[in-house]
This record gives sequence, structure tokens and C-alpha cells, in this order.
Amino acid sequence: MSAPTLRHEFYESDEKVTLSVFDKGVNADDVKVEFGDRSVSYKAGEKSLVLSPLKGQIDPAKSEYTVGKVKVEIRLAKMAVGRWGGLVGEAPDLLSNSAYSATDATASARAAQRKNWDSITTDILSSEKAKTTNEDANVGGDNTVNEFFQKIFGDADEDTKKAMMKSYSESGGTTLSTNWDEVKKEKVTVKPPEGQVWKNWG
Repeated sequence: MSAPTLRHEFYESDEKVTLSVFDKGVNADDVKVEFGDRSVSYKAGEKSLVLSPLKGQIDPAKSEYTVGKVKVEIRLAKMAVGRWGGLVGEAPDLLSNSAYSATDATASARAAQRKNWDSITTDILSSEKAKTTNEDANVGGDNTVNEFFQKIFGDADEDTKKAMMKSYSESGGTTLSTNWDEVKKEKVTVKPPEGQVWKNWG
């Protein structure tokens, strides 16, 4: 009998891929994560998840994970700067092309659409009927963000809720974290999007 496959999702930046494995209440001592050049495997008791081949190479030495109450967050450090556009599958290896420099990868990545919380919110709400500003003056505003928060809060535990509220408020809305163990240690810093500068008004 094969081990059950765990639900998982991911998002990426130019430098890393963040993989969330939903294994609620798992004991940190039971968790085993192994990193390969083009693979990552997760195991906790009877449950396991193996992802191979990854779309690009990772640096096992710089990759890491944290065990939370609801999920295990695995951070994969990319060997080459740029977007994968997916998690697993055969793809040209950027590192095997000597003519492809980090500068080229950065330029390509900047040209691609950046995935941030705004786009994640859009993805989640995309199944709902799209409204125009004529139908709803709050389209794209605080109401949309509030609906997104309510969706996440519905299934979240107390620590996740505290982490979200603290990170979002202290960072001026530029960071949203669900990891209370990390967020509770210190004030969350403001991280404005690339090319923008944060200013305090008043």
C-alpha cells in the first residue's frame, strides 16, 4: 500500500521557491526533508511527498524548512536567478547554458509578471464573477483584501491569525506571514516592492 500524498502548493520569487506542505499537527521530530539538485522529498510517518524533477536546480545547502501547526514550509534556494513558471517537469537547465548569465536571468525575471500577495488574491478570487468599478466602487480596494483575509482566517489556527495580523500591520501591508514562531520574535520590517520606496506620512 502506497503512502498517502499530501496536499501542497507553492509560490516563487527570482531567488527561491516556497513550498507549503499541509500536514496539520505533525510532530517536528517525525519530519524528514531531503534536498537534491533537482528534487525534494518530505516524509513524516506514513505520509510522504516526493517532487522530482524540479523545474530548475536548487542549492541543497541553502534550502531549509520550518514545521508549523498547520503546515511545513520548505524554502528551496534557486541556483540560477529567474522564474520557473512551475514546480516539477522537464525544462531547459539555465546552469547548463554558459551563455546565459545571471544578468540575463534577472532581466528576464523582471520582464515576467511578479507573483505577490496582490496577484495571489486575484488568483483565489478569480473563480468569482469579475466586477467593474461601475458595479462596485471598492473593486481592487480594501474590500477585496478583507475577503481574502476572511477566506484564510476561516481555516487558520490562533497562531496563524496572530502571525498574519502582526506581519501585515507592522510591515505596512507589504508582508503577510503565517509563521507565528518567526513573526513573534521581532517587529516585522517594511518590504516595499522592488523599485519603490516606503515613506511615513504625517
